[in-house]
Amino acid sequence: MRSKDEYPAREIEEKWQKWWNDKGLYLTKHPPRQKYYVLEMFPYPSGDLHMGHLKNYVIGDVVARVKIMEGYDILHPMGWDSFGLPAENAAIKKGVDPKKWTENNINTYRNTLKKLGISYDWTREIATSDPDYYRWTQWIFLFLYKKGLAYRKKDYVNWCPNCKTVLANEQVIDGKCERCKTPVVKKELEQWFFKITDYAERLLEDLKELEGKWPPQVLKLQENWIGRSEGCEIVFELEGKGIKLPVFTTRADTLFGVTFMTIAPEHHLLPEIIEGSPHREEVEEYVRQALLKSEAERTKEEREKTGVFTGKYAIHPFTGEKIPIWVGDYVLANYGTGIVMGVPAHDQRDFEFAKKYGLPIRVVIKPEDGDEPRPEEMEAAFEDYGVMINSGEFTGLPSREGIERVASRLREMG
Repeated sequence: MRSKDEYPAREIEEKWQKWWNDKGLYLTKHPPRQKYYVLEMFPYPSGDLHMGHLKNYVIGDVVARVKIMEGYDILHPMGWDSFGLPAENAAIKKGVDPKKWTENNINTYRNTLKKLGISYDWTREIATSDPDYYRWTQWIFLFLYKKGLAYRKKDYVNWCPNCKTVLANEQVIDGKCERCKTPVVKKELEQWFFKITDYAERLLEDLKELEGKWPPQVLKLQENWIGRSEGCEIVFELEGKGIKLPVFTTRADTLFGVTFMTIAPEHHLLPEIIEGSPHREEVEEYVRQALLKSEAERTKEEREKTGVFTGKYAIHPFTGEKIPIWVGDYVLANYGTGIVMGVPAHDQRDFEFAKKYGLPIRVVIKPEDGDEPRPEEMEAAFEDYGVMINSGEFTGLPSREGIERVASRLREMG
């Protein structure tokens, strides 16, 4: 017998959940008044729900309920990320048919979420393994392919050796797979890509709306993933081999300040660059260690930048000077060209790198109303615009004007 002070949680919850369901309280209204869409990331139905799921879905439920009270008509669906190797691997481990395993898990997940009383419109439920759903993902892919926006190439991916699948950057937590906690490695695979860079300006502009709302490191990852389209490409050549080393920059006015170059560890040209180098073994070990890190870890602003000299040099397109080539894990192969020119006097990241490894600092921009900074006295890079100095035929030009003048001269040179 229940004591009079005992709260009948199950009875109360079942009573009100039945009432909500009978009244269609969380069904999406047609036509809506004020529309609001709430979507949490769909779960992989490969096991049981746990507290980590609640951290995600209860927060979404709170947002949805607040918006309902504010007078919005909510679209709050639920679905299942049921395609792919995670579900298949779990089924193999259990020795059951993947389809049956997945369907059973979906039923368990659905019943559990309903008992939690989360405000989903269950008439909108989807599963990514359902042909009625994935026919549309196929349609979208074919549409992009026909428009020339889908193509194949080799590139490095985050690879989980245990799940035997590719992971997005956001699925790599502290260098490990978020699902099975296996250390993630970088693996080169031929795969499909979408030409996101065709829409880079629009996407980058929209990222500004998320500043202060999303974590800075996530915004940085998105910026790297989208890529920039403004600026120009400057081509250096590998000394003695004539291999072209393209560099993308938004500050062509600083070209005469280049004192080193850094290439991404996974760049496809790196093996050719280090061929015959006395530093080859050191570089290869550095690359092995770099590829164990996630892109998020490698690009953290507060992280100290590291690198290794390749033993090889590039030739400056204007001066013919030999520029040492380094490999550094803070450079990503899929951002820009995967090679950056180091201008320590005018880029803070390059400044810190040069200070750490004793590389030259050459000032080529001075303030419009100030003196030329002395490299030995500089405590930080001068990243602003000003007047070009120590820049050959461009000396004396306002640096903003110099950006186009330098780019134009490079085009004339071919």
